[in-house]
Amino acid sequence: MHLAQDYPLAVVARVLGCPRSTVYAPVIPRADLNPLKTAVLDVVTEWPTYGYRRVTAELRRRGWRVGHNRVQRLMRTLGLAHVPRRREVRTTDSAHAFPRYPNRVTGLWVIRPDQVWVGDITYIRLLTGFVYLAVLMDVFTRAIRGWHLGRYLDQSLTLTALRRALVQATPTIHHSDQGVQYAATAYVDLLTLHHVAISMAEVGEPTQNGYAERLMRTIKEEEVELSEYHDYADAYRQMGRFLDQVYMHKRIHSALGYLTPVEFELQWLRQQTESWRF
Repeated sequence: MHLAQDYPLAVVARVLGCPRSTVYAPVIPRADLNPLKTAVLDVVTEWPTYGYRRVTAELRRRGWRVGHNRVQRLMRTLGLAHVPRRREVRTTDSAHAFPRYPNRVTGLWVIRPDQVWVGDITYIRLLTGFVYLAVLMDVFTRAIRGWHLGRYLDQSLTLTALRRALVQATPTIHHSDQGVQYAATAYVDLLTLHHVAISMAEVGEPTQNGYAERLMRTIKEEEVELSEYHDYADAYRQMGRFLDQVYMHKRIHSALGYLTPVEFELQWLRQQTESWRF
């Protein structure tokens, strides 16, 4: 694609009316491919960070009867691979005087929606400068409960995300790192007002907030690193589309039996309703 050499990738995709991820897809003549290879290429074009297992699951959702091994071989033949991961910049400031809270989720068996929410923050690069994203996710369903994109890495960033999330539901436990945005008085007071137990990972132990870390990695790999954001409004619009539409309604999760968060939560609710009938 010659246009991509002279113009930003997001602009090229917008002008051509195609997903930004297609700019990253390998140029393979489709006339030379059989229907299954074409289907594999279609999935990877739409989801360039999917591995062979998730590609297989997506193909099955589209009506193909195919196994992991065959898809893996086809992807190797087509030269399809993940977008390489980039090193993250830390956004956590744990050097503060606010109270700390124990880790309440280690070894906890999460068996229902809104039993545990996890929160985290990441940065997003604009053409000039940065903005910051705060997200709250329900561990059981992997559903986004609330998010906010802010211009500054301050208390209002996480507070806005939390207020939006609490409109939908209330968790039993809120888990995060010990960053100042989560330990600050206003944030803790809002959780306490809603009778939410507060849980925090130990300092220097990011794996103790692993669900949130993986969520942020997904957002970076599948949206941020495939996009260019001109300004705050552009970033807010594109991030909203990804989180509210793509992530919640289209992206399948291996941990959810290759369902989307919306599908998985609806399935769980139907099962609960049916069990009460009997």
